[in-house]
Amino acid sequence: MAEHVLRFHPSQPRSRVEKLGLLLRRYRGPIIAVQWLVVVVYAGLVVIPAFLPLPPEDAHIWDNLRLFAQFCFWGLWWPGVMIATVTMGRVWCGLFCPEGFVSEWISQYGRGKALPGWLKWAGWPFVAFVCTTVYGQLVSVYEYPQAALLVLGGSTVAAVAIGLLYGREKRIWCRYLCPASGVFAVLAKIAPLHYKVDRAAWDRYEGEYQPVNCAPLVDIRRMTSAGECHSCGRCAGQRDAIALSWRSPFSEVLDFNNPAKTPDVLTLVYGVLGVATAAFQWTVSPWFLHMKLAIAEWLVEREHFTLLDNDVPWWLLTHYPEANDLFTWLDGALILTYLIGGGFLLGSLLLVGPFVASRLLKSEHLSWQRFALALAPMAAASVILGLSMLTVTHLKAEHLWLGWLPAFRIALLGLGATGTLWLALQLVRRVTAGIVAKGIAGLVMALPVGLMVTLWSLVFFVW
Repeated sequence: MAEHVLRFHPSQPRSRVEKLGLLLRRYRGPIIAVQWLVVVVYAGLVVIPAFLPLPPEDAHIWDNLRLFAQFCFWGLWWPGVMIATVTMGRVWCGLFCPEGFVSEWISQYGRGKALPGWLKWAGWPFVAFVCTTVYGQLVSVYEYPQAALLVLGGSTVAAVAIGLLYGREKRIWCRYLCPASGVFAVLAKIAPLHYKVDRAAWDRYEGEYQPVNCAPLVDIRRMTSAGECHSCGRCAGQRDAIALSWRSPFSEVLDFNNPAKTPDVLTLVYGVLGVATAAFQWTVSPWFLHMKLAIAEWLVEREHFTLLDNDVPWWLLTHYPEANDLFTWLDGALILTYLIGGGFLLGSLLLVGPFVASRLLKSEHLSWQRFALALAPMAAASVILGLSMLTVTHLKAEHLWLGWLPAFRIALLGLGATGTLWLALQLVRRVTAGIVAKGIAGLVMALPVGLMVTLWSLVFFVW
């Protein structure tokens, strides 16, 4: 990958955060070395455990590679990545992600074909996220390394293939097809750290500079959203106009000059808050259990046993006889229905508030998409709470003290709810409308917050 000579204006004072961004650009060599290390560790933790036997009952995460890998991926990695994205932007994508790095690296040796129109469809990240989430639940990706190898390894192979076909030193996979890209994009919108672009400084700059290889194909001169930036630092200091900076975590949503894009909103509402929430909750949901028992009894009474058959390939539905974990066709059908149907029903209910608020205020700036983006803090809390359930499962197995857990969950749920309500009220305040319309708009925006708080309260304190 090309290294660039940096020339910075010597007289301009810089903050510590801005200097950090410049260091990330200057020291690309060590960053690449770290990325290769992540690739090696990632490959080992994905591949090796898939060929190991079930851990014995007295095994621990520190003495069994299979349990250790599960804890690293689902107990530490995913929750950590989401927390990092919400606080620092897409630093995982730009500095550590093995898929993105390998895809970019191998594209140097690929065919460099022009991107076809179908590949650039804005809806792929949302579709890929939903499909990956649902399929992961069907094959129990969190519990079995064979399933993890299939899902994570398959995604990596696809990223490599896209890198070989399209682009030159670019992350085509990350920009258009990565299942997690859409989630990272919406969560990064509330990150307090971002790379700020000063358009006026860019246009008036007359000194020497080297062009920047922006791997995710961002038009950095016109970049206004942290959602599309991979926070790699390659453009830091470019034309003395780009700097790693602090900002209010709500500033991007409240900036009417920053477009509220429908694909981002669909990923946020139907993906993160809808399907993902259903995926986290179905295993503890009494609704799911009652539905399964009722249908199973109905089938038995009528001697229809096909859907109760559990002779299913493991790569299609969970099938591990040695662990006494076997999904039937009925299980698969109900999981699919619960995640897709329940997730999309939940997402539609969550959109009632944004739709009504937008219609009440009738402002060109306050579309339903803008109001829906106010749900980003709630979505961040929801996805972190859901992923932390996997962390808690591993910690419970090790008999660690978890007395802090209820307070942590209440605090995180409260932060998400408060952040969304505050954002919604700020949006309402910024338009000219009657006090009654504003009041009702604020109240209806409390409906999606109340719905999510109720669902998570059921999971943690009732079910």
